[in-house]
Amino acid sequence: MQQRISVITLAADDLPAMRQFYVETLGWEPVAENQDILFIKCNGFLFSICKKEQLAPLIGVKPDGTGFRAFTISYNVPTRAEVDEWFAKLKARKVALYQEPTEAFFGGYFFYFSDVEGNVLEIAYNPYIPLDEAGNALTHNSIADL
Repeated sequence: MQQRISVITLAADDLPAMRQFYVETLGWEPVAENQDILFIKCNGFLFSICKKEQLAPLIGVKPDGTGFRAFTISYNVPTRAEVDEWFAKLKARKVALYQEPTEAFFGGYFFYFSDVEGNVLEIAYNPYIPLDEAGNALTHNSIADL
C-alpha cells in the first residue's frame, strides 16, 4: 500500500450545520455535494462530511458514537502571528475555543477549537514541520533532541 490518504470523512449528525461551519465559518469551498455528503478539496486529499445515518450502515456500525473521537485535525501555519490571527478571527465568529494560543515546550504555538459537532481542530505553528509555499507539510524533522 502506498503511504498516502485520499479522503478523510467525518460522519455528521447535522450535515447542514457542519456545512455551515466548514464553508461559511472557515471559508472552505466544496467541489461536490448532494443532500447526503459534501466534498472539499484540500492539499492533496479530499475532506468529506457525510450524514452519519448514511455512512454507518456502509461501515456496518451503529450511528450512535459520542464524545472525543481520539483524533484532531490540524491546520498548520508558517508563523506564530498567523496562529494569533486565526484565533482572533474564530473568536469573532463565536467558534467554540478550548484555550488561548499556547506555547509548546518544543517551540510550537497552537490552540484547539471545535466544529459544531465537537470534532477537535487545531491551528498550529510547529518548527519541526516545514511547509511549502502552498501550506503543505513537507515532512516532520527529527525529534530525537526533544
